[in-house]
Amino acid sequence: MAHYSIAAVYDRLYQHYGAQQWWPADSAFEVIVGAVLTQNTAWVNVERAIDNLKHAKALDARIILQTPIKRLAQWLKPSGYFNIKAKRLKHVCRWYVSHGAYATLRQWETGKLRESLLAVHGIGKETADAILLYAFDRPVFVIDAYTRRLLRRLGSIHGDESYNDLQRSIERGLARRRDKSRLFNEYHALIVRHAKHSCAAKPRCETCVLQRGCAKK
Repeated sequence: MAHYSIAAVYDRLYQHYGAQQWWPADSAFEVIVGAVLTQNTAWVNVERAIDNLKHAKALDARIILQTPIKRLAQWLKPSGYFNIKAKRLKHVCRWYVSHGAYATLRQWETGKLRESLLAVHGIGKETADAILLYAFDRPVFVIDAYTRRLLRRLGSIHGDESYNDLQRSIERGLARRRDKSRLFNEYHALIVRHAKHSCAAKPRCETCVLQRGCAKK
C-alpha cells in the first residue's frame, strides 16, 4: 500500500522546494524548440543549443525552415543527436507555420492539438504533452522517466503502467485541485527537481524529503 497519495507527494515536494516556475523560456515557440531538443539530453545542453540559435538570430520557425539542414545541425550540436534533432525541429516548424503558428494553434481544443502534434514525425507523447502544458498552458500531465521512478519507489504505482494509464491515474489523483495547468506545471517541475536532488538512478535517500513514507527505503 502506498504511503503517499498522488496529491500528498505534490504537497510535500512543494512545501520543501517551493515554486519552480517552469518552463525557462522567453516565448511559447522557444518552449516548443526546447521540448524537441531536450529528448535524451540534459537541459544545460539544450540551453547551449538555444543560445546558438539566438546568437544566429534563428530562433524563429520560418528562419529554421529556410536554414540548410547542415547549418541547423551545427547550431544544435550541444544538444546531442543533432542531425536527428535538426530534422525533427524542421518537421515541428513546418507543422507550426502551416497551421498558423501560435496565434491560431492556441485556439484549438486540447484533444485536437495533441492529436496534431502526435502526427508530426519525431514527436512522441511526452514531447507533445510538454508542448501542450508549457507552451499552450493546457492541463495535461507530462509523464517521464523521473515520474515513473519516483512514484514506483514510493509505492504509488506499479511501474509498468502504460503512458496513458499513468497519466489518467495521476490526473484523477489531483481531480479535486484547482488551476490544473499551473498545478501540473509545478508538479512535473518538482518531480524533475527532486529526481535530480535525491531520487536519482542511484537514490540518495538520506537527502529525501519523502523518505519516511517511501516503500523502497
